[in-house]
Amino acid sequence: MYVDALSFLEDEREAWRPYEALDQLSDAQLEEPVEAAHGWSGRDLIGHLIGWQEAALSAAKQLAVNETSPSMTEIEADWARRPDELNEELLAPYRAMPVDELRRRFRTIPGELRGYLTVVPESRWIKRADNQEWFVGETLEHYEEHLPDLHAILGAARGG
Repeated sequence: MYVDALSFLEDEREAWRPYEALDQLSDAQLEEPVEAAHGWSGRDLIGHLIGWQEAALSAAKQLAVNETSPSMTEIEADWARRPDELNEELLAPYRAMPVDELRRRFRTIPGELRGYLTVVPESRWIKRADNQEWFVGETLEHYEEHLPDLHAILGAARGG
């Protein structure tokens, strides 16, 4: 449990750092499915992660000006009903977009999320256990969950 936003933001930044290695892969390497990563490619992993970051960004934008986030409530309800389908829906646009746009979003969305979280009053996310838990789940816990996929994708790109 975090007691201040800065601690969370520092931890989130450090937890995200290993994923930045995906940006060093060639376009062809990003497209290669990796069996050890559930058949995902680097593109898939990027799309999945930034798709959820964009969901968190939407919630942060709402919490910056309101006490609650309708998108957070909607995502939670949708996740409870159909998690696999929701994941696929979030990933689909990233699989279809040009790789240059995917890379642009990969480079900008994490920082944009951090930036918005700096203007959300702590009373609306750090001091509210349910909202803090949601943001931790969409970032820190999510990054931790996909580290094996990241390592498998990077290992495959290195030829091992």
